[in-house]
Amino acid sequence: MGLFNWFTQEVAIDLGTANTLIIHNDKVVVDEPSIVAFDRTTNKIIAIGRQAMQMEGKTHDNIRTVRPLKDGVIADFNAAEAMIKGMIKMLNGGKGWMFPSLRMVICIPSGITEVEKRAVRDSAEIAGAKEVYLIHEPMAAAVGIGIDVEEPMGNMIIDIGGGTTEIAVIALSGIVCDQSIRVAGDNFDSDIVNYIRRQHNIMIGDRTAEKIKIEVGAALPELTDPPSDFAVQGRDLMTGVPKQITVSYTEIAHCLDKSISKIEEAILKALEITPPELSADIYQTGIYLTGGGALLRGLDKRISSKTKLPVHVAEDPLRAVVRGTGIALKNIGNYKFLMQ
Repeated sequence: MGLFNWFTQEVAIDLGTANTLIIHNDKVVVDEPSIVAFDRTTNKIIAIGRQAMQMEGKTHDNIRTVRPLKDGVIADFNAAEAMIKGMIKMLNGGKGWMFPSLRMVICIPSGITEVEKRAVRDSAEIAGAKEVYLIHEPMAAAVGIGIDVEEPMGNMIIDIGGGTTEIAVIALSGIVCDQSIRVAGDNFDSDIVNYIRRQHNIMIGDRTAEKIKIEVGAALPELTDPPSDFAVQGRDLMTGVPKQITVSYTEIAHCLDKSISKIEEAILKALEITPPELSADIYQTGIYLTGGGALLRGLDKRISSKTKLPVHVAEDPLRAVVRGTGIALKNIGNYKFLMQ
């Protein structure tokens, strides 16, 4: 057994719609956008991650960029497999040697179907994994922010990622009730694209929309510490000429309002179906926010005023899920909620 362990390398993967993170030897060694660039003629991979991201929206006929995951699940099987393989190669700085045997823990959305689960497992196995364990995202997020998930105490986790928002009430190493909706960071980006086109007659790409979200994104039209206005460049739809405008956080708060309302509805629905004893616990502990969406200015205050409950934003919310996946990897034997 000792020899087998010596040959086995363990990796924890947060396979996200927007970003993929990999932990190896307790360190986040890969943190790259989930995107692959292919050569159309040879179908060979040109770039993975950040390099491919820089190409997105700027490619010519011979290059196509693919996001293998959509709404938290694998949409393009071949691209996903190529991406996992490429990112595992990054573990050792792209040097030639490959691990003799890989044990992987991969996190998946809680609302995933059996077929989608199978796609994740198959992609990992083709990429070289001998053992694959799956963990639900809210569970990984809870472990990552330091909650003792094995206690008979109810905790509510909201993980707002790129493709899905996972809302779950966790107790006794399991998810008691959950809501998984496909409204998250990507929807915020498309809301911003549509708003700028409607309001300012300017066409912008997804990367610019994401930049706007990071710089001036807000969930409330009035903030105590507002960000300064942001200059946006795009193509004027009337003249076809490049043009620059400035947008304020108030505008973005209004355009994101509908999507955030959908998330609020899902939170209220999850609270409605929570058993009364756990509701009492949540009243004490409050709600924990993780994922990239947790960084949206004023979102915690907005959810707090809607639910009348305290809302805590996890520290380093972007890495909460992968941290939890890494902890689960170290305790594979003890954590019953890991699925093989």
